[in-house]
Amino acid sequence: MTAKAYTSAYERRLQMVQDVLSGRAELGDKAAREVAVQVLRALDHIPERVR
Repeated sequence: MTAKAYTSAYERRLQMVQDVLSGRAELGDKAAREVAVQVLRALDHIPERVR
């Protein structure tokens, strides 16, 4: 039986944004991740009722 590594909800969201950025812009993995962190940080500061 193979143990699955735990992935947090934040990490899954981060990976999703990173994948979109990598697929739509000419960004390397490191740059896409850095931008993804900034995008999620901005989104997390928008009140949920506004989102």
